[in-house]
Amino acid sequence: MSNGNQSDFIRIENIVKKFGTVTAVQSISLNIHQGEVFCLLGGSGSGKSTLLRMLAGFDQPTEGRIILDGEEIAGRPPEKLPVNMMFQSYALFPHMSVEKNVAYGLRRDGVAKAEVKQRVDEILDMVKLTPFAKRRPHQLSGGQRQRVALARCIVKRPKVLMLDEPLGALDKKLREETQQELLKIQRELGLTFIVVTHDQEEAMTMADRIGIMDMGKLVQVGPPRELYENPNSLFIADFVGSLNKFDGTVVGQDDGRTVVRLSEDLVLKIETPFEHNKGEDVMLTTRPEKLEIFPETSSAQPSTQNVVTGRVSFVGYMGEQTNYSVDLGHGIEVRVAEQNHHMSTKISIAAGDTVRVAWPARASHLFAA
Repeated sequence: MSNGNQSDFIRIENIVKKFGTVTAVQSISLNIHQGEVFCLLGGSGSGKSTLLRMLAGFDQPTEGRIILDGEEIAGRPPEKLPVNMMFQSYALFPHMSVEKNVAYGLRRDGVAKAEVKQRVDEILDMVKLTPFAKRRPHQLSGGQRQRVALARCIVKRPKVLMLDEPLGALDKKLREETQQELLKIQRELGLTFIVVTHDQEEAMTMADRIGIMDMGKLVQVGPPRELYENPNSLFIADFVGSLNKFDGTVVGQDDGRTVVRLSEDLVLKIETPFEHNKGEDVMLTTRPEKLEIFPETSSAQPSTQNVVTGRVSFVGYMGEQTNYSVDLGHGIEVRVAEQNHHMSTKISIAAGDTVRVAWPARASHLFAA
């Protein structure tokens, strides 16, 4: 039972980590809720793995405090912490069977033999490995080895399970299946998961909340939808998902919308909560899937605020969606991603065709240029 409320199950207070003259983590403060899946997302060198290692006790902070369930844990060795960490390499013992790999930590902790068997049997059943209990790691698939590593971690019933790039070694289909299994187990056991990944799709799929890191700093924290739909900076907008970016200049207001000129004959309207001054240089962004494309000959009339005309320079059929690039002139190109819900007149759109591209004013964001 937590000593605090849900919001401060894990409190990270002004954590700094320096390696010599290099500051890998810069004064991060963060609360992680009990029972949530929290993802640390960032590129190589962003500091996400260093932060995770401090939470797991493998590295000690240079400054700041880490409080878990009301107890300060900074300075305590990993084996004394109520957490467990699962690495991408899995680190299974090759000479041990699946059940012995899973039981290893319990036996090392001196848990009674009967209880070890009971807990191992329960976990193997949960991760669907009971038929493979006597096999050794080399006799398993990558996904099965991943589940053995997971079982070995959760059989000890940690308060927090930390996963460092846990699915990076799996192919796309197996990764998606394993994500679902992980989340099912997490919900059944009520565990708190902290996941480190560089894969934005993985973070968006798994996380209740995501913390995006860059250059040792935590630049935005929020649910996946919030980060995607309302990024607080151009860096976040560009990092999470695909993005169209256009240089523009604010030319005024129209019915509460900001009017931005991209070129002499290309003017767009944007709904934005922020005031922008006339003459201000901005970066206008919009997601490819927010746009809709129409053949020039289509009788359908776009009802959105922004409708532009251009020539198709690329068509890429991807199965579930089709990607288009449309040249709007003046060196401006826009990408459109449309789901292939049903066959339509759009199947005839080909490179070289003249088309209209439309999107609503609310589907764009403005950032300082």
